[in-house]
Amino acid sequence: MDNIYLLMLVALTILAIADIVVGVSNDAINFLNSAIGSKAISLRTIMIVASLGIFIGAVYSSGMMEVARKGIFVPAMFTFDEIMMIFMAVMITDILLLDFFNTLGLPTSTTVSIVFNLLGAAIVISLIKIGATDGKSIADIGEYINTAKAIEIISGILMSVVIAFSVGALVQWVSRRIFTFHFDKKMKHFGAIFGGIALSAILYFIFMKGLKGSPFYKDLKGYLDGNEYLVIAISLVVFTLFSYAFQKITKKSILLVVIAVGTFGLALAFSGNDLVNFIGVPMAAFHSYEAWSVSGVPATEFTMEILDKKMPAEPFLLFIAGGIMVATLWFSKKAKTVAETELSLSRQNDTHEKFEPNMLSRGIVKGTTWLSNAISSVIPTATQNRINASFTKPDTKHLTKDQSIDAPAFDMIRASVNLMVAGVLISIATSMKLPLSTTYVTFMVAMGTSLADRAWGRESAVYRVAGVLNVIGGWFFTAFGALIAAGTVVFLISWNKTVMIPILLLITIILLVRNYLSHKKKSNTNVDPKSLKKSESSTVQGIITESADNISNVVSRTNKIYTDVLKGLAKEDSKKLKKTRKGVEKLDEEVEDLRDNIFYLIKNLDETSVRGSSFYITILAYLTDMTQSLEFISKKSYKHINNNHRKLKFNQIKDLQEIDDSLEALLNEIEEVFNSRKFERISYVLSRKEEIITLITNKITKQIERTRTEEESPKNTSLYFNILLETKDLVTSIMNLMDEYYTSYKKE
Repeated sequence: MDNIYLLMLVALTILAIADIVVGVSNDAINFLNSAIGSKAISLRTIMIVASLGIFIGAVYSSGMMEVARKGIFVPAMFTFDEIMMIFMAVMITDILLLDFFNTLGLPTSTTVSIVFNLLGAAIVISLIKIGATDGKSIADIGEYINTAKAIEIISGILMSVVIAFSVGALVQWVSRRIFTFHFDKKMKHFGAIFGGIALSAILYFIFMKGLKGSPFYKDLKGYLDGNEYLVIAISLVVFTLFSYAFQKITKKSILLVVIAVGTFGLALAFSGNDLVNFIGVPMAAFHSYEAWSVSGVPATEFTMEILDKKMPAEPFLLFIAGGIMVATLWFSKKAKTVAETELSLSRQNDTHEKFEPNMLSRGIVKGTTWLSNAISSVIPTATQNRINASFTKPDTKHLTKDQSIDAPAFDMIRASVNLMVAGVLISIATSMKLPLSTTYVTFMVAMGTSLADRAWGRESAVYRVAGVLNVIGGWFFTAFGALIAAGTVVFLISWNKTVMIPILLLITIILLVRNYLSHKKKSNTNVDPKSLKKSESSTVQGIITESADNISNVVSRTNKIYTDVLKGLAKEDSKKLKKTRKGVEKLDEEVEDLRDNIFYLIKNLDETSVRGSSFYITILAYLTDMTQSLEFISKKSYKHINNNHRKLKFNQIKDLQEIDDSLEALLNEIEEVFNSRKFERISYVLSRKEEIITLITNKITKQIERTRTEEESPKNTSLYFNILLETKDLVTSIMNLMDEYYTSYKKE
């Protein structure tokens, strides 16, 4: 039985490695996004700077391991057996929870995750102990759990979210008013002052948060304590002079240095303080095992007062942990996925929005718009004009949503403010011994600066607010999910350790592998060669040529979808019909995306080629009509079969097949015309319009006769007429499309 604890210790060590990987993948946004988003320095340089920060912070984080040992529960009230069960449940749950958020691409707090995992597992073990002890009730749980600390952490989280957002927005608004979006000239005059303030704030943050508890900090503590204001004043003078010299000598902006140093500082603080979230529990388990193994006392009787003592982490283990963290930063694809979420929510230009709007986001945007209008009504117009002038963006070529993804998400002013404000807030909280999450602070600062920078305009606000609400909702889910999940897992382990631990570890491995494969498949998905392409030409001839591929694409997919719908109807195959509905939805989304691109197309057209936009809009209108007809036919067919209505009669299916054959021949001819670029043959296609329209009309007439004499099912009749009439509309849209294209082709 004693061997089970050694096996648990080995399992915890392996889980610690996995936890570092999933933890770094999520927390990478804390220190990477400002530099990556601004593209001020190369990605390789950003990664090297962040790697140095991570490694140095990890090696000197020995003073940060206490929360896992005694921060949440009272060790003396638990035995070694109970402590090991708590630690095992915490690590299993923490890994799965963080990996879940990584797979979704949502940033969450590793600090909150580990704290609430510890809290949930400790509460359940405490309740089990209370239930087995005479004279004890649930009111005595305060003897086992550090409830004051838990409440302090929760309140700290809520406060940090609001304060970080508000301060970030205020500082960014003031910075933008001073420097505007045309900040190159202003930086020559005020850049040294801004650089001095930013570098002083960030360097102070590095010492207060990143290196606190390290030998460096201990050596400097005597100089810092009581002299904070003097140190800040000297730093301001020194770094202002440095900023002035840097700009004069290199002819480059001091913002480059601010972003690099800020990235280093946040990476240092992250690893120095958050490493406990990944290896604090396994280290506490190791120290517990060491103490118990030499005691000679049974595991179920050996109490854990030893965890109340401060024990530094082993330097060799910290060195290894730092190496794993750096390797994860370089190779984790999930870190990039999580980073993309914050960048998409803070991007200055319109782009493909990651989140769908919801009722709450719409309400917030409408309410904020109303409040903004009310405030504007009392501010003098001249004042508003002066303010608006500071937020006028440079005149540049309009970027499409695709081009926006490759452009910098925001400029160096916002990147510097993000790093400076996050560093200052974390430093202040550290000096006041207030608990907070670095993830929450950095994310909410970035959102606040985005709002102040007017990145959330009328075109994107409802999507961006929905995204922020989703992320914040995920944070609360982290807390409650960790609490409940860890409690459940520790209950299962306490029921039978030898049976449940192997099962739970196996489930953990399976889920991690499944999520990895799922994310890899999603990440490696290339652009579908069959998807519609946006026009990038600036001439009429170019637009006509590019549109040929899209028309061929839509016609080909229309042909397949229509045939599959009729096959699904004939065989009463609801799965096939459901699949066709998804195919239609995908096609409709792609056409909608093309319509969204009309603005950028018109903006980028040559002045002499305005006619091209009219052609493009008309073509899209007919493509939309085609997708709407397909959607109607697919939806009605699926509903009919899914509701288990009567099958279409043999004669009806035969008639529809005849229409399908004729339509298929027509669509194949159209596809060949556009693929081969033999547009003169469109005249032949147009000549067949009357033939297929007449065929459909005859089938309608025949069904009218059948309805009078032999038809018994109103549902069948309704469905059949709907398909015929919508097919007629589909053919009309196709022929109108051909006519428009042929007319424009002949003019060129």
